[in-house]
Amino acid sequence: MRKFHALAALTLGLSLVLTACGSDDKTASNAPSPTQHNAADVTFATQMIQHHAQALAMVDLTMGRDLDPQVQKLAEQIREAQAPEIETMVGWLTDWNEPIPATVRDHVNSEGHDMGNMGGSDMPDMGTDMPGMMSDADMTALENASAAEFQGMWLTMMIAHHQGAVQMAAIEEADGRYQPAIDLAKQIQRSQTAEIDTMKNLVS
Repeated sequence: MRKFHALAALTLGLSLVLTACGSDDKTASNAPSPTQHNAADVTFATQMIQHHAQALAMVDLTMGRDLDPQVQKLAEQIREAQAPEIETMVGWLTDWNEPIPATVRDHVNSEGHDMGNMGGSDMPDMGTDMPGMMSDADMTALENASAAEFQGMWLTMMIAHHQGAVQMAAIEEADGRYQPAIDLAKQIQRSQTAEIDTMKNLVS
């Protein structure tokens, strides 16, 4: 009987050790890394490229419009921040041998005008099911808005767009592994939350 209890105790001890090791391995595999990435990082970069591209398409539509100086400054601020971020994320996907997604901006010229079909049925999925993404109808309505309607419509749409980006970035911060992507997600949350506050003041 003593041998049985001793064997049982030994088995339990080994089980606890193996469980602890497994737990440590899982924690290590999910720990932020300067070089390793996971599926969440790929999803973040792929979707945020598309998301940022639509924001830039919306900024393109401000060109030639008579806007309040604060709104024009905000539009340029968005362009200056998000264009380099797209380049950074394209670089990550390239390094990871992942496909670069098609974006709505691939089919929009520098004046913001449609150069074909802005995400219609014969185009690849532009990710319009992502949080904050505008539909084709939304983008068309914005492009065709009157001078009196455009600024308020643009601010309202960009607030919703930014809110979606913040939501996506929070998921990356929680689930991502690649430290530069996590850092970018945090930066997006900080900068776009501040811009949301600015836009809410401008639209009110």
